[in-house]
Amino acid sequence: MGLLIAIDTATEYASLALHDGTRVLVEHTWESPRNHTVELTPRLVAALRQVKAESEKLSGIAVTQGPGSFTGLRVGMALAKGLALARNLPLFGVPTLDVLAAAQGRDTRPLCAVLQAGRGRIGIAIYRWCEGEGWKLEEAPRLTTWSELASRLHTPTLFCGEIDRVGIEALNASGGLAVILPAAARLRRAGFLAEIAWRRLLRGESDDPATLVPLYLQHPV
Repeated sequence: MGLLIAIDTATEYASLALHDGTRVLVEHTWESPRNHTVELTPRLVAALRQVKAESEKLSGIAVTQGPGSFTGLRVGMALAKGLALARNLPLFGVPTLDVLAAAQGRDTRPLCAVLQAGRGRIGIAIYRWCEGEGWKLEEAPRLTTWSELASRLHTPTLFCGEIDRVGIEALNASGGLAVILPAAARLRRAGFLAEIAWRRLLRGESDDPATLVPLYLQHPV
């Protein structure tokens, strides 16, 4: 096996990683508001040079599929598809919020993964821990607001992802039901995206670059 490239530009945070199946050799995560197009490719080129990677040693390309911002998802998807087609590499689209869940340890409480959706909205998905399988999606991604989310909390729940000060204030007012994970644990990292994709690679699974499309959230009814 060679090297897997993982690319995440789903929101204003960007992340990329190089994974060899055993180790994360390089990982960069940074805030990139509306700068994905300018910043992503140079950082990827620098990462590949850092590990002296050769194109024939690449094993696949992973990319966050959504939900996320319209422009951000298109930038990451375009680069991932271009690399996969140019190098004849398997392509792996991974739901954005699954990457957040994959980074969290075992817990009996539900996990709410969050991303910013703009205009005061957030995108969320709820996960439950399943022994032997890890975090499994329980409630599909949807759009909401911090106030609505906090008002609907009825059981202790873990929160990870893009939680801003408005979110922290709303969750802290939930009567102790919201457990906000530390900032470092909340960060969406491409190393975990790579590990999800690597497991699919070992199973012989991949996505068709011609049919893989971004997943966008619809406005709540």
